[in-house]
Amino acid sequence: MYYKFSLTALLLFSIVLQDAKLYGQKTQSWLFAVDDILHCKFTGKLNDLFNDRKDNPASHPVLFQYWGDDSSLVSIQLQVKTRGHFRLLRENCKMPPLLLTFPKEEKLKSTLFDKQTKLKLVVPCQGDEYVIREWLAYKLYNIITEKSFNARLVQVDFEDSAGKRKPETHYCILLEDEKKVAERFSAFVWKRRQVDMRNTDPEEFRKMAVFQYLVGNTDWSVAYLQNIVLITKDSTKAAYAIPYDFDHAGIVDAPYAGAAEELEIPNVRTRLYRGFCESDIESFTKTFELYNRLKKDIYDLYTTCPLLKSSYVKFVTRYFDDFYKIINSNRLIESEFQEPCRAKVRVEIKGLKD
Repeated sequence: MYYKFSLTALLLFSIVLQDAKLYGQKTQSWLFAVDDILHCKFTGKLNDLFNDRKDNPASHPVLFQYWGDDSSLVSIQLQVKTRGHFRLLRENCKMPPLLLTFPKEEKLKSTLFDKQTKLKLVVPCQGDEYVIREWLAYKLYNIITEKSFNARLVQVDFEDSAGKRKPETHYCILLEDEKKVAERFSAFVWKRRQVDMRNTDPEEFRKMAVFQYLVGNTDWSVAYLQNIVLITKDSTKAAYAIPYDFDHAGIVDAPYAGAAEELEIPNVRTRLYRGFCESDIESFTKTFELYNRLKKDIYDLYTTCPLLKSSYVKFVTRYFDDFYKIINSNRLIESEFQEPCRAKVRVEIKGLKD
C-alpha cells in the first residue's frame, strides 16, 4: 500500500521532525539519526515465518536489504522470528510482529545497522495507516522527553522465496531495542515487577502518564511491566518508566483496539488518567507547562505529515483541542486527573500485551 505525497510536503515534514529532535533524544545511532523513510526488502521463506505463531517460535533466515543514500543495495543476513501476544494471534492480525536478530558486529561495519543487535519490526495488523499513526505516537513522545524509544518508519517489500505468498509492500516501524535505550542514559533495563508507580522518577512518570492520557492509551501498567520498560542507573534509586506499543491508543484508533472491561470506558478514544492519586493538582503544574510549551510542535507533527488523510488530521486536531482545554482548566484538571483518588479499586492491566 503506497501513499502519494509531494516532495515539498515531505521536505516540510522532515524539517518538523528535525526540529522536534531539539526536544527529543539525540542518539549516536545512524539508523535513528534521520527520519527519512527507509526502503527495505525482506526475502526468504516468509510464508513459513508468518505462519510460525506458536508460543516459542523458531528463528528463520531472512535476507534483509536496504537502499543506501547512493542508491546502492546493502544486504544483511538476519535471523527473524515472530513475537508478541495480542498481535501474534491470527484472529487479531493478518501479519505477526517480528523480532530481527542481526549478525555479529563486524559484519555490520559501514552499514546503517552498525552496533544493532536486535530490533523489533512493527508490521501492519489491519492496515498500513495504523502503523503510520503508531509511529507518530512514538515521535510525539520523543518531543515530550528524550527518555523514549527511537522509531524509524520503513517501507518494506516482502518477497517469499518459495513463491507461497504474493509479493507485498507495507509501511512498518523499526523500534529501538530496550537495552539500547538504557545505554543512551548509561543505565540498564530493570526487569523487576510489582514496582509501585510511586517509586518511579516522579517528573518523568507524570510526563509519561499525561502523555498516555493525551493519546488515549490505557493499555499500560508499571507493576506488570505492561508496555512499560523501566531503566535505572542504580536499582536503589527511582527508575524511569518508558512506554511503548501504542496500537490500542485512541489517537491510533485501530479497528481491533479495545480497553479492558475493568476500566469501564466505552471505547479507546475515551480518555482515562491512569496515574497514581495526587490530591494536590499543583503537582501537575510543571508537566502541564511543558505540554503547553510544546503545543505547536505537537500539532505540527500531525498537520504537516503528508502520509495522513485530511479526515484523520481533523480528528487528531479536535482530540488535541480537548486535551488542551482540560489541562488549562483547574475544574477539569481536578475532574480528570484526580480520578485515581476517587477510584475504589486500582485496576492494573495485564493481558492486552502487543
